[in-house]
Amino acid sequence: MLLDLQIGFGSLLFLLIALIVASIRILREYERGVVFLLGRFWKVKGPGLVIIIPGIQQMVRVDLRVVTMDVPAQDVISRDNVSVKVNAVIYFRVVDPQRAIINVENFLVATSQLAQTTLRAVLGKHELDEMLAERERLNLDIQKILDAQTDAWGIKVTNVEIKHVDLNESMVRAIARQAEAERERRAKIIHAEGEKQAAATLLEAAQMLARQPEAMQLRYLQTMTQVAGDRGSTVVFPLPMDLLGPLLNLKRPREAAGE
Repeated sequence: MLLDLQIGFGSLLFLLIALIVASIRILREYERGVVFLLGRFWKVKGPGLVIIIPGIQQMVRVDLRVVTMDVPAQDVISRDNVSVKVNAVIYFRVVDPQRAIINVENFLVATSQLAQTTLRAVLGKHELDEMLAERERLNLDIQKILDAQTDAWGIKVTNVEIKHVDLNESMVRAIARQAEAERERRAKIIHAEGEKQAAATLLEAAQMLARQPEAMQLRYLQTMTQVAGDRGSTVVFPLPMDLLGPLLNLKRPREAAGE
């Protein structure tokens, strides 16, 4: 009789210890526990030590840290009918554990699917040049749309980054030809601007020399000095009439006097 009593007491003690162990939950600082009482939401607990009544209460752990999720490559047709593959990465975190568990079955899968469809929808409204040159604006547009749609799930989308925009070989060659043509156009414009500025400078110099004949004569003399330094060449240099004018004026009075 005493042995049976000891066995019964031992079994009761073991059951009590097992019940206590099953009732204890320890949540880390970045975790919260959504507790249900007989299937109905009761409260959000944590972090730290949490006591759960087995069989009556159930708890679902929720991680509050930022989740980094890769969005698989999506086939996107741009507004100018160019087919590209685009992948991205999104950063989000749970800000309301209650809604993240109750309002959606699996918030990770739901967020991933929503990110894929939103990526295709947003990029399909833009041309290829905008996808390549205006990623910051497109990232912000996608982030705002995702954040607004996941708000009902208690999720905050903090950032979206487009990682790669992959083009086929024919489109890469077409873009290279377009870039080369653009460089040639800019080079011609720069050359034309240089010619225009040089012509304006020459015109200004000619007008200045025309206003001051002495400057023209000095320029002739300077040019002759430079050419004379080259002994291996013969130069026919035009003599300006301005230099002969004083000599002709001296000769005419002598001819009139019969000298």
